[in-house]
This record gives sequence, structure tokens and C-alpha cells, in this order.
Amino acid sequence: MNNLINKEVKILKLGHIDYKKAWDKQEKIFKKIIDTKIDNRKNKKFEQTENYILTCSHPHVYTLGRSGDEDNLLIDKNFIKKENLSFYKINRGGDITYHGPGQIVIYPILDLENFFTDIHKYLRLLEESVILTLKELKIKAGRVDGLTGVWVNQRSGSPKKICAMGVKTSRWVTMHGLALNVNTDLKYFKNIIPCGIQGKDVTSIDKEINYKISSDDVEKILIKNLSDTFKFKIL
Repeated sequence: MNNLINKEVKILKLGHIDYKKAWDKQEKIFKKIIDTKIDNRKNKKFEQTENYILTCSHPHVYTLGRSGDEDNLLIDKNFIKKENLSFYKINRGGDITYHGPGQIVIYPILDLENFFTDIHKYLRLLEESVILTLKELKIKAGRVDGLTGVWVNQRSGSPKKICAMGVKTSRWVTMHGLALNVNTDLKYFKNIIPCGIQGKDVTSIDKEINYKISSDDVEKILIKNLSDTFKFKIL
């Protein structure tokens, strides 16, 4: 079955896009890959599955994962409407998070059977790609035991999350992904308990390096590190 293995990844740059439009795009690609896998097994076909990475940013939006607690949203619907924000309950893992301008959002839609079948490894490699990216920007970052995502000051008593993660998988196909704060307005995180974790702050790249950096420049570094870490070829 090795002839089915495909380690090529198509990069789709969606730009600054409404969250629901990007979610719909993800679902369409996700379904197409799963349908190919089902058809292969059912009809004994040997069609390779495709892999994608979608990159984008979103207007101000809060998303709550399927296992999340809506009490972690600290504002009501009237405030959301008044401030021109959005809120969605979605089908990824994890709790509540914020997306907005100045943040890099990466949605890998991969058939993990092209790489490895280990969700834990998948999450750790996503984290590692971000950690390597931050290292190139002279930011020391790492993991906090028991918590998903990437943190600075992770060995102190007051770690700050710089990258949130939440994924969905079915038949070894992934969707949703990670959000890396570049020059994000962090005040919007005050409206939630980020990832449902009490007493943990958030930060951004520009806050850690004390100057503005282009999201496009950071995205290029991050995509390269994802390619190196997962050992895929970018199309």
C-alpha cells in the first residue's frame, strides 16, 4: 500500500477571512479527503489522498470547542453584537479561544496515514514547529505539562500562552489547528478565560520582542518549520 503514501502538501492562503467561511472551506476539503479514503477501501482503489494547509487570519471572533464550557465566555450576546464580534460553537477539541487581526491561524487538513497514525505525536509536532519558529525570533518557548499549546516563561510560575491549539480528527484526517499571536490586540482575551484555564495569561510575538513584525514573515518561517518537522513537500 506504500504507493498510496502522499507527503506533498498544498498551501492555500485564505487571507483575512470570515471565520465561518474558513470553517466551511475546511469542512469541504476534510470531507473530500475522507470520501476518497472510504471509496478506496470500499472499491479497492488506490487513489492517493491530498494534504492541505490553510493559512489565514480572522475578524474578531470567539470559538468554543465541543468540550468547552460556555461560562468561560465572560461577555453576553448584547456585548458581542455591540462590539461587532462573533461567537461560534465548533467541532474541535479544547475550550474557548479568540481569533483576530494580527494572529496567524493555520489549519492543517492532513491525512495522517500519509505520515504516522498518532494524534499525540501530531499535536507535539505542531507545537514543535511553533517552538522552532519562535526560537528563530529569539523567543524562548516550550510546553507546560498537561496543557496543549506553546508558552513563554513556561518554567516559571506564570507561563503565558502565545499559541493556542485545537483539532478534530476522523479516519486519521485532521482539521482546525493552531493560532499564533503575532501582533494581536491582547485586550480581546480579557473577554474569555482562554482555553478554560484559570490564572494563565497570554502574550504575543511583538510583546516578547518589543517591536512589530510582519505576520507574513512569521508565517513563512512557520510553514518552513512545519515542512521540516513533518517531513512534507510543499506544493
